[in-house]
Amino acid sequence: MQTSSANSASLDSLLEEADSWQVNTGGETIHAKRMRGRWRTLKWITSTIYLSFFLGPYLRWGDRQAVVFDIPNRQFHLFDITILPQDLWMLSLVLLFLAILLLALTVIVGRAWCGFLCFQTVWTDVYTWIEERFEGPPPQRRKLDKAPLSPRKIRIKAAKHGLWLVIAVLTGISFAAWFTDAYGLWAGFLTLQLPAAAWVTILLFTAGTYILAGFMREQVCMWLCPYARIQGAMVDVTTIIPTYDFHRGEPRSRKKRGAADGGAGDCVDCNQCVAVCPTGVDIRQGQQEGCIMCALCIDACDAVMDKLGRPRGLIRYESLDGLQGKARPPLFRQPRVLVTGLILLAALGGIFYGLNTIDAIELKVLHARQPLYVLQSDGSIQNRYTLKILNKLADDVKVRISATGPEGLAITSGTTLAVRHGTVTPVTLFVRVPRRNLSVESQPIVFHIETLGREPAFSSDRESIFIGPKQ
Repeated sequence: MQTSSANSASLDSLLEEADSWQVNTGGETIHAKRMRGRWRTLKWITSTIYLSFFLGPYLRWGDRQAVVFDIPNRQFHLFDITILPQDLWMLSLVLLFLAILLLALTVIVGRAWCGFLCFQTVWTDVYTWIEERFEGPPPQRRKLDKAPLSPRKIRIKAAKHGLWLVIAVLTGISFAAWFTDAYGLWAGFLTLQLPAAAWVTILLFTAGTYILAGFMREQVCMWLCPYARIQGAMVDVTTIIPTYDFHRGEPRSRKKRGAADGGAGDCVDCNQCVAVCPTGVDIRQGQQEGCIMCALCIDACDAVMDKLGRPRGLIRYESLDGLQGKARPPLFRQPRVLVTGLILLAALGGIFYGLNTIDAIELKVLHARQPLYVLQSDGSIQNRYTLKILNKLADDVKVRISATGPEGLAITSGTTLAVRHGTVTPVTLFVRVPRRNLSVESQPIVFHIETLGREPAFSSDRESIFIGPKQ
């Protein structure tokens, strides 16, 4: 009965805490205040990673785009590496690596991806920064939203939305540029001669960016993103997250610098932590679904503590165990970190192995089943093979075919072949060996191909068998 009463009390406590959460269901627009601080600076630094999203497609490698995912031709070019569908097993490892990396990051530092790296967060931050440049700080923006329509309001809103649309269009074009030649895409865009698939891609990403970053904002994080729902299962009492130190902060009291404490905590109930939150939550009410852990509330609280002459860290990155004075176990002693770390290493090792062993040209050999061999009029034994040559280079090449095996081996058909890039070229070869040189029924034979007329030369080998009569 005591256990049941304790569980009931715990449930009542959780429900009471949940009732105090701030969950904006879209009924109002959140205009977050911007404050300087180390975490705001870190957000801007991490946001610059997305410059590669805009600039990456224009990087050249020789006579072509350095990185292009050519889906129509089923070729992925990564600098001097061409990945064809036969090598897409590596893509599975890349996706596994990214998924487990996100899991590991959440286990250690919570939703740091949401707060600092998610494209929705970054684009929304840029859009709201533009909004502040045109409309002013939050009080002025709220006042402008409620003001009746006027030439001034139309002018300000039109300029803001015009710049939003420019960024959205550039986002759509930049995304499409990863899948085709960027300069050709711009030429087709400016002359209105793009294929339908390109127009649809650009329009979808333009509309998505404009609506999600400009209007929905934190609603995407709360209601559309599945990560917000499942991250609660990844965070535990050892995870380091932005946390309010209620031991130090409570009870709250509005006090000025130098005033006597009188038993009150350090929190002066200034609500600056709420004012800067892009999702409008109050971190003092505990961890909430809407908190994307961007740590901007830490900057706001530290600034207030500096003004009051009190130590920083009332809101800080800390684990729930840490708030209770418990020592946090080392990372290598946390089972979830160990498991995710091992999976990351395995996936990364597979990726590096695949990239280091990928052949520029690949050879497969199929021995004819019927007949297994043919006895020639001169007494030699002939076998028929089908060679399939996969050219992963960016251009067509000529290859020379040779073979090694039993003494006297000779290829009776053509040994020089033109191979088209990005495709498999089949060729049928006949190989003869004098019967007197066959000591056993089956002997190994190795086919070798080598590119001609280019530097560096690429080659590939494949072992097969040469079959003769029973001895």
